[in-house]
Amino acid sequence: MNPAVQGLLTIVVGVGGCIGYFYLSNLVLDKVLFPPHGPNAGRNINRANAIRPWVFLAPALFGLGLYLAYPVIETIRLSITDQAAGGAFVGLDNYAQMSGDPKFWEALRNNVLWLLVVPAASTFFGLLAAQLTDRIRWGNFAKSLIFMPMAISFVGAAVIFKLVYDARPLDQEQIGILNAVYLALGGNEPQTWLTIPFWNNFFLMAVLVWIQTGFAMVILSAALRGIPEETVEAAIVDGANPFQVFFRIKVPQITGTIVVVWTTITIVVLKVFDIVFAMTNGQWETQVLANYMYDKLFRANDWGVGSAAAMIIMLMVTPILVWNVYNARKEMR
Repeated sequence: MNPAVQGLLTIVVGVGGCIGYFYLSNLVLDKVLFPPHGPNAGRNINRANAIRPWVFLAPALFGLGLYLAYPVIETIRLSITDQAAGGAFVGLDNYAQMSGDPKFWEALRNNVLWLLVVPAASTFFGLLAAQLTDRIRWGNFAKSLIFMPMAISFVGAAVIFKLVYDARPLDQEQIGILNAVYLALGGNEPQTWLTIPFWNNFFLMAVLVWIQTGFAMVILSAALRGIPEETVEAAIVDGANPFQVFFRIKVPQITGTIVVVWTTITIVVLKVFDIVFAMTNGQWETQVLANYMYDKLFRANDWGVGSAAAMIIMLMVTPILVWNVYNARKEMR
């Protein structure tokens, strides 16, 4: 089947199925199970209204259970069993095996490095861009350019930056911008930036910072515009300079938003996979937990250790998610 026709058919069937499901649900509730007439009409209407939200939510709950809850439960099971032994229970042996693997500690160390650098850099550049673009006439155009990387997939961004970091022999023209600049500034020979241990991690981080800065800018720009003008005007009247207004008046009032942006980017960093996979595949000491998990699951076919690595990622992400949900609910009260 032609892909365009297949996509159109999927949309028609999907939308039609949803409409049909909701229509039939109402029909069954109101006409068959709880008819709104007779001696029990009032009670039937109340029962139908009490059940209706759950009937409407049932497909979504089923989908969440199938694609979120079940994988988590199955991953936990795989992490404490040995598939080579027919799924025999082995307790924490897979975790012990993983902790004895130097590559795991390399991945964990690199993940911590990413956590220290990427959220801080993305939030800082996003806040800086939000403040500066609000002060210039063509700020909206500048914001659209800064936000544009958010529309690019991680793999697409990785390919772009592989070209930026590209290295050609000295007698050839450099197509990699970084090497072209390096040689123009007096460098001796082109550098293969992605193979330089430790520093190559920062070259990979630059890709995610480039993408996430636009996200941080949009959220923080909205927060800055929500600051009451009276506080800013009062500070200016009292003699505060622009830096004092920004750091002592504006930033304290958007601290909650800054923290939300920071933690959201932190979750993205904990799950980072595409950039590392596409650019270095974990070589040259750039391994991260998600790529380590992929290697164990699909290359080494070691489902126990791979699932254990997945559980480590989940354990690192869960407290941040819980904290974000807690704060979101607290702000809604």
